[in-house]
Amino acid sequence: MPRTDWLSRNARYAPDDPALVWMPTGRRLSYADLDAAGCRLAAGLAERFGLAKGDRIAVLAENSLEHVLLFAAAQKAGFVLVPLNYRLAPPEVAYLIEDSDPHVLFAAADFRDTAEAAAASVPVVDLDAVEDMIDAADGGRGDGAGPARASVDLDDPLMILYTSGTTGRPKGAIISHKMIFWNSVNTELRLDLTARDRSFNAAPFYHTGGWNVLLTPFLHHGATTYLFSGFDADAILRLCDDEALTVLWGVPTMLKMMADSELFDDVSLESVRYAVVGGEAMPEPLIRTWQEKGVPIRQGFGMTEVGVNCFSLPERDALRKIGSIGFPNFYIDTRVVDEDGADVPSGETGELLMRGPVVTPGYWRDPDATAEAIDEDGWFHTGDLVEVDDEGYFYVVGRKKEMYISGGENVYPAEIESVLYDHDAVSEAAVLGVPDDRWGETGAAFLVVDAVDAGADLDAEAIRRFCRERLAKYKVPRHVRFLDELPKGSSGKIDRQALRESFETA
Repeated sequence: MPRTDWLSRNARYAPDDPALVWMPTGRRLSYADLDAAGCRLAAGLAERFGLAKGDRIAVLAENSLEHVLLFAAAQKAGFVLVPLNYRLAPPEVAYLIEDSDPHVLFAAADFRDTAEAAAASVPVVDLDAVEDMIDAADGGRGDGAGPARASVDLDDPLMILYTSGTTGRPKGAIISHKMIFWNSVNTELRLDLTARDRSFNAAPFYHTGGWNVLLTPFLHHGATTYLFSGFDADAILRLCDDEALTVLWGVPTMLKMMADSELFDDVSLESVRYAVVGGEAMPEPLIRTWQEKGVPIRQGFGMTEVGVNCFSLPERDALRKIGSIGFPNFYIDTRVVDEDGADVPSGETGELLMRGPVVTPGYWRDPDATAEAIDEDGWFHTGDLVEVDDEGYFYVVGRKKEMYISGGENVYPAEIESVLYDHDAVSEAAVLGVPDDRWGETGAAFLVVDAVDAGADLDAEAIRRFCRERLAKYKVPRHVRFLDELPKGSSGKIDRQALRESFETA
């Protein structure tokens, strides 16, 4: 039994304990059920598609039970799961497929047309086929099947999760078996997880959060996850009382939507030990709202390339250290350095570096990006600017690169600017993240256009429509400003600070 096969272990230790509840249908899978399904699916994938260790399986769908079944098969057989962002436009999906080079692409019915348009040479299969293969696979639990006996090592890749790229192209972060193991250990030690814990999962599976904030630690520790196809504030609030959930988690936008629900005052939440919040800082009034309900807030911080549960702020410090991400989890080393790579003292700003067994081995088929992000001593350069106070608490104060976070989604201006420059009338473009009451941040595009090419119909909505055809909805700038010229510094670079000031004073 390979060390990577957690389900086989838990099926032996606690076969009847609930592993997963698929909320759209109420279907419950015990650890024995999930283990058997993973074995059978591994055999079925090998039989139908000739899959072997290291072969990629892409999925284009909203959260589904099939995602987790494929994950179970991948843990056993050494397959590599590639969950694709279903919110992307077809050209964006096509790039991810070309880059990851999967052997098969499973697509939900709602995304079948996008999948077939984007996957030129990859077989596209209905997502329902996953359950069909489990039902049809020979060998009961899959015992004796070739892939189920594959020699899977901790350093082998398990998933490829794509992150937005600062140069306009996403990068595929390799998620190894070792990364999710050590992330699980870090999570348990800081959050006191046990097999008795119960939580929901509604974060999209193309995100590291959907897998690694709580789902994979829960599968490792024998806990129970209630899986939703998407976020539903009212349903989750009802679930807290109906199923006695013990842990909540999400980005601040999700916690705000739950607090704003009419049900918030009606549910007791008495079983909830705490709520974990990440992605961005949670506003103090919202922290107080949850604490007055009896639910402490634990601010966290992480990223796809470094496990995900990298920092944690104890609930006792939620208000005393408002805005802090806390301090590093057990098996993560940190440095805060200046532009020359020298450590900075407490109270000064520097770039956060992290090192440990949770760091990605690199980016899929991108050695240059890997070398840029991970130095020779194994330090991952995050690009996040932080300060550390005299008690050792970390605060994120900015981003070395111009990424902003909209509703928990990382957005890189360079990618949007690249699309804007494809418009015949746009001669100059700059995009910033600006505050937004609902999403935390949203995009503001500043454009210089050629009057001859622009025509009479070019306005802000026309620009947004152009972007919607080429970008995911959350990347489309909410604000569009037309300028005679973009402000520039002495070096000729666009003065983004001047743009920000002009936006704030407009």
